[in-house]
Amino acid sequence: MQLSPRFKWFSQPLDRYAIGLATLLAVAIAILLWVGDRTAPQVKDFSWQGQKIDATNISFSLTFNRPMDRDSVEKNLKFDPPLQGKVSWSSRSMSYTPLAPATYGKSYTVKLENAYDRFASESGNKRSIEPFAGNFTTPNPYFAYIGLQGEEKGRLILYDVLQKNKRVLTPANLSVLDFRIYPDRQKILFGAIEAVGQSLLDQKLYVVTTGIDREDRLTSNPPEIKPILGSDDFQNFKFDLSPDGKNILVQRLSRQQVGSYGLWLIRDNEQPRALDNKPGGDFMFTPDSASVAIAQGEGVAILPLEPQAPPLDFLPRFGTVLNFGRSGTQAAMIKFNKDYTRSLYLVNNQGLQKELVKINGSILGAQFDPEEKTIYSLLTDVEQDTAKNIFREKPYLAAINIESTKLRRLLELPSQREIQFNIAPDGQSILLNSIIPSDKDSSNSPPISEDSAQASRNSRTPQVPTQLIMLPINNNQGANPLQPDVLPMFGTVPRWLP
Repeated sequence: MQLSPRFKWFSQPLDRYAIGLATLLAVAIAILLWVGDRTAPQVKDFSWQGQKIDATNISFSLTFNRPMDRDSVEKNLKFDPPLQGKVSWSSRSMSYTPLAPATYGKSYTVKLENAYDRFASESGNKRSIEPFAGNFTTPNPYFAYIGLQGEEKGRLILYDVLQKNKRVLTPANLSVLDFRIYPDRQKILFGAIEAVGQSLLDQKLYVVTTGIDREDRLTSNPPEIKPILGSDDFQNFKFDLSPDGKNILVQRLSRQQVGSYGLWLIRDNEQPRALDNKPGGDFMFTPDSASVAIAQGEGVAILPLEPQAPPLDFLPRFGTVLNFGRSGTQAAMIKFNKDYTRSLYLVNNQGLQKELVKINGSILGAQFDPEEKTIYSLLTDVEQDTAKNIFREKPYLAAINIESTKLRRLLELPSQREIQFNIAPDGQSILLNSIIPSDKDSSNSPPISEDSAQASRNSRTPQVPTQLIMLPINNNQGANPLQPDVLPMFGTVPRWLP
C-alpha cells in the first residue's frame, strides 16, 4: 500500500526512535510535575567556610540549591557565639553582613535547620532543609607598643593577649619613635634612631618581621630587620603606611637644598620619589590607599599619589583629619575656631559637615568604632591653678554618638603630655597609655596596683612612664562605669594588630 506523503517520515527507523524518546521524556516530565521534586533543599556554598575572618571581611554568602522561603532561613539561622547582622537576598543567594566585626580569638559555628524552599507551601511538600553547620575563626588578638622601662626601653614589643606573653622585636641599639603595622600582621614598619649618639633628626625607617605566619600562628622564628629609608641626605619626619600595605609616605627635609621639604612616596620594590606638592602638616592615607589627606594652609587637601598632581578635593574649614571610618565614606576632623575653641566635626562624602562637640580644651585624638555609630575621642578640660596662675589640661576619654551628638565620659585621666589610644579591630576594647594617677585624681581613674606604683617610682626615666590600660567598650551604653584593666607593662603608642 502506498503511504500518504505526510506519513512517510514514520517509515524511517531513526524517526521512529526520536519520536519514541520524545514521548518517554514527555511522560517523565509530566510525572515529575505531578509528583514534585523530592530533593531536599540544601546549602551548596558558604563563603566563609573554614576561613580566618578579620575585620576587613564585611559579609558572607550562603548559596542554596533552590529558591528558599526567606523568612524561614532568616528565622532559623543561628550563630555560636552570637553574631548580629543584617540580611539581603539575590535569587538563591543570601548575604549576611555583621553589624560589627566578629570577636577576635574565637571559633564561630553557623547553623541552619528547619528552613524550607519557596514553593514548599504551594506544593504541600514542606520538607526541611538538610541540616547545615559551617565554621570560621577569627585572628588572635595581638598588640604592639614601644617599651619605656628596663630592657624594653625604646624597643618595639609584640604582646599576645590570649597567651599573655611578649616578644621583643627590635634590638637594644635602636630607639623606636613610631611604627605602623602591615595588614597581613607579618611585618611592622618603624622609625628609629641609634640609641646612642643620634638625635630625632636622624630617624631612619625599617621593617621588622613579627613572627606571625599566614595561619596566624606565632612562630619561633627570630625577628628580621630590613632598612627601608636612610637619613644621610634627608631628615625624615612623620610617616604613614597605606591600609593595603603597598605604599609608604614620609615627610622629608633635604640636608643640601634649603627649604626642600615635602612628601615622598615609597612603593613596593621602588626607589623613593618626591610628590613635589605644596608642603603641608599632618597627613593620613585615605581608606582606599589611593590618596592622602594633608593639612595645607587653612584647610585639608585630598591629594592623589602622583607627583605635582592637583588636589582631588579641598576642605577649607578644617585643620586636620583625625580618622576615617572603615567604610571610607566619612571622617573625623578638627576645626580651629576664631574664639580659640576647637570643634570635632563629622564630614562625609555626601557633603555633610556636622559639629559633634565644641570645647575649650584640646582634641588629642578620635576614632570611629567599627559600626561607625560612635566616635571615641580623647579630649581635655582646661583647669586653672589659681595659686600658681597657670592653666592645666586634664584629658578624658569620651564616646560621642554620631546621630544624637550626645557625649558620654568614659574615663577620667590625670594631667599628662603624651597619651594615645587605639580601638581594637573587633570593637571590643580600647587600648591606651596613661601615667599612674595620684590619690587626688578622679575615682574613675584606672586603679593602679602597689607593684605598678613601686615600679614607677623606681624608674630612671626623667618623666613618669605611662602604663598600658585596656578598657572594654562592647557594652558601653550601660549605666555602670566601665572597668579598665591595667596591664603589667609600661609603654607608649599602643596599637592593635589588624
